[in-house]
Amino acid sequence: MPSRALLTWSTALLSVLLLTACGEEKKPYAWQLPPGFPEPFVPADNPMSEEKVVLGRYLFYDERLSGNGTMACASCHEQKRAFSDGKATPTGSTGQHVARNSPGLANVAYLATYTWANPVLDTLEKQAVVPLFAEAPIELGMGTRPDEVLQRLRDDARYPALFREAFPDDEQPITKDNVVKAIASFQRTLLSGNSPYDRYLQGDINALSASAKRGLELFFGERAECYHCHSGPHMTNSFRSKDTVLTERDFQNTGLYNVDSQGAYPADNTGLFEFTGLAKDMGRFRVPGLSNVALTAPYMHDGSIATLEGVLDHYMAGGRDVTSGPYVGDGRTSPLKNPLVRPFDLNAQERADLIAFLESLTDTDFVNDPRFSNPFEE
Repeated sequence: MPSRALLTWSTALLSVLLLTACGEEKKPYAWQLPPGFPEPFVPADNPMSEEKVVLGRYLFYDERLSGNGTMACASCHEQKRAFSDGKATPTGSTGQHVARNSPGLANVAYLATYTWANPVLDTLEKQAVVPLFAEAPIELGMGTRPDEVLQRLRDDARYPALFREAFPDDEQPITKDNVVKAIASFQRTLLSGNSPYDRYLQGDINALSASAKRGLELFFGERAECYHCHSGPHMTNSFRSKDTVLTERDFQNTGLYNVDSQGAYPADNTGLFEFTGLAKDMGRFRVPGLSNVALTAPYMHDGSIATLEGVLDHYMAGGRDVTSGPYVGDGRTSPLKNPLVRPFDLNAQERADLIAFLESLTDTDFVNDPRFSNPFEE
């Protein structure tokens, strides 16, 4: 009679053989996480693989993914700008105006929600559907010509093999769903963790200048109070990792507008209110992370503040008083503004110190990393 140990070993071996025969045994993805970074959350229906990342990188940079073949994801997310675009607001592939600023993508894998104010888009996969397929406004416009776009990929010399490698269990792998999954997988690898501030947190006490260290104290102190919203590993209250237990999504009104003295924002940019219809949600937007923030100007959800100095002016004033144009109103007196956005004073040296700290969040390795660059230029 066989021993219990032999039976256990035989059962284990049989399981391995069956998994291998069925093609179900897959190696776990080898994350290249910066020191101290947790593993990102990944949806169960799109597990990470190196093959998906490779495919997603090509798709991210491919203008043929847009309906008219003129724009790629990278058109609004440039690596040298930490994957933002330097514009107040972008223009879609057909020339339509997009009302919200293109955010940087550094550490985008860790956000709890995506886009500026949509509480439903809680994965990169859901977010990718918006620029690819939305028609109001049209961004890439793949949704206007989906079959034509997919045929372009099928006719390409490179893509059929890349899709088969990324999705080996699919009989016809070149699909809209797999385009979305591959792009999301690539975006999850856009990890930035080697700025001077990152190195300072890792124990290099000389990584920050004396000015940046003073700015750090201001940032996390009770005078400026930046940290109340820009907290956590990537300086945003919107955070999710593999092991995070999600709480209520965080959106904030910072007193940028007050066009009716009751807290109203411009009609095409009302923030969370657009989705909930609740008066209290007027002008509430997701708090952006600050990794590489010095590279992602202009700022705010509509790109209406050109510089970090201008952002500092806004918060020091406790909101913005718009004195001309169609959106006249004093955001400082908005009844919907977060009460933590209140006036405070800094002298010239303290202003310079706070800016120096924000500049210390720049990771030059990230914006020059060949793993994230345009593969068509290699």
